[in-house]
Amino acid sequence: MRPIYLLLLLSLTFITACNEKQSKREKDARAFVQEWNELHTEIKAPFLKTKYMDVVQYYGVERTNFKVEQHKKMIFEDFPNYRQTIKDNEIAVTKEGADYLVVFEKEVQYGDVKAAYKSFLLLTLSNSRFKILSEGVVGKEAHLNIPVFPYNLDKRLAASENRQLFGDFNGDDLSDHAYVESPVLMSVLENEQSKENVICEDGCNSILHFSAKDLSSIKIEDAYKSDLENLKDLNGDGADEIGFWNIKPNSKSLYIFDPTSGALLTSPVYINTKVHKNMKLIDVIKKSGSKKITVTRSAQRNGTWVLEDEIVLLD
Repeated sequence: MRPIYLLLLLSLTFITACNEKQSKREKDARAFVQEWNELHTEIKAPFLKTKYMDVVQYYGVERTNFKVEQHKKMIFEDFPNYRQTIKDNEIAVTKEGADYLVVFEKEVQYGDVKAAYKSFLLLTLSNSRFKILSEGVVGKEAHLNIPVFPYNLDKRLAASENRQLFGDFNGDDLSDHAYVESPVLMSVLENEQSKENVICEDGCNSILHFSAKDLSSIKIEDAYKSDLENLKDLNGDGADEIGFWNIKPNSKSLYIFDPTSGALLTSPVYINTKVHKNMKLIDVIKKSGSKKITVTRSAQRNGTWVLEDEIVLLD
């Protein structure tokens, strides 16, 4: 066989192999989108989480994988009859560099509403598996403010995450409120010991804010999940103290703050919730006299976890 014919044969073989590989990738991309679509109909938000990259361009806004899962979960909770289908199963796949753009018309039903709109997913290969880099609609559609889109869900998430606690935190005899600005979670990984490896944007710190202008915000480090308590006036200064629960998988710690100064009235009260279960606020802190409180915390003594009381005198 002449060299030129051999070279031509090898070129044709290479092109055919590339086309077959490309065709298989496109087929896999369609199968991925079909599975993604079915998980919406089966309303399985936790399974959808694995379909997305850690950071996603989601309806025009960059969001974490965790935030996308929250959105999906809220949709399914609001509309347990939610259904979505791909019209006529028509899915167009276009290779864009190393990624694959998938376009289709999505038909949804929720409550008494039926709607259809042209949608897209941008897929990328991660460890030889497809994952979603971007999700959205084609063009600037007016229906992006309907209940199943992120615009409305964002407002509700912000309200739930910034739950307000009311009290008189500056001692002016007027009601004001406090709320927590929680960090944005990038990922939460659990291992077999039920411990969490948490990654947050700009560090896993929470900020305690007050509506009263004369009170400064308080930063709590290594706190990504929390709850607030109004502890009433503990030190006799006329202002309510505030309790901040720093919640972890197997523990929680109560931070007792004087909002007027931002100071801790005692070191955080640690509770080992794996051992000392169902501990409520009344079990952890009690007012035991004028400018005096008793706190109960978990402590390890001789290899055993016990509850210990401490009397704290307040200035």
